[in-house]
Amino acid sequence: MLTTYISILLCGFLASFFLIFALKKILPAYRFLLSSSGIPLAGGIGIGISFLCIGLASLFIYGAFSPQSKSLIFSSFIMLIFGIFDDWREMSVGAKLAVQIFATALLVFSGVRTQIVFLSPALNTLLTFVWVIGIINALNHLDVMDGLAGTVALIVSHAFFVVSVLNKNMETAFLSLALSAGVFGFLFYNLPPARVYMGNAGSHFLGFVLAGVAVMISYASSDRKLALLTPLLIVGFPVFDTAFLIVVRMRKERSVFKKSNDHLALRFLKKGYSKNKALASMSGLALLFACAGVGLSQSPNIIGAGLVSAVLVMSAGISLAMGRVEIHG
Repeated sequence: MLTTYISILLCGFLASFFLIFALKKILPAYRFLLSSSGIPLAGGIGIGISFLCIGLASLFIYGAFSPQSKSLIFSSFIMLIFGIFDDWREMSVGAKLAVQIFATALLVFSGVRTQIVFLSPALNTLLTFVWVIGIINALNHLDVMDGLAGTVALIVSHAFFVVSVLNKNMETAFLSLALSAGVFGFLFYNLPPARVYMGNAGSHFLGFVLAGVAVMISYASSDRKLALLTPLLIVGFPVFDTAFLIVVRMRKERSVFKKSNDHLALRFLKKGYSKNKALASMSGLALLFACAGVGLSQSPNIIGAGLVSAVLVMSAGISLAMGRVEIHG
């Protein structure tokens, strides 16, 4: 099985790397999908196509192709297409939300939804909608600095891969690994100084796939209910980053949706960190959240409670420290 995992990782990396390399040359020639600074928004396309091709191939070859994985791949393709359109002609907040709801509905009504036994089917469905749409937007808010969203997505996808392997869920293991391989290829072009951006196509696609994979994994037995919080801890850093941003903006009576320079990553830069040091700090925090999530997935309740408490204390400490950083504009 190790050879299988290495093959998926290598093929996904090469597909993403060379596709982005080609798009990096083609898009500027046609002045299509370029940022305001002229950098190609090719990352999302490379990650998306790599994931779709390698994910489909691996699931088919190894006989792990369920209706749920088919739905995830099909609906993520819809997210990718609309993300590319959004990068070309920016859509309104309402239009973006409508697309997210539509793609999530395809997932939910194909059976990809939370299966928490003490919640009714209606509440599980509602929770899935909130979860998927929330993670999409959390990854999108995180994409404010070279290498950041990609590195965090790489950490999160590897964490879901580890949990899938430990739980002997090969379907989500293949999907997680295919996604991380595509992101790995992209990061060669996106680490500071970035030569390629992922665009909204990339951040929306990554958030959607990660949220969908998270829902497809089984975490808790009847005697380890705290393990249900595993996915929340694994993607805890993007969630924390978004929650921090919302609270800060509400306290200053600013629109939650309006772009500004009060993101957590930009506060590190304001404190005098270099881009590389800020990226390392943010990535280190994301790794701590993800490792706590993996640990929680395998721990009895008493140890799980300690992990959750430690993450909450860490989050509070970060909020207090970074909330004091003066941001203007």
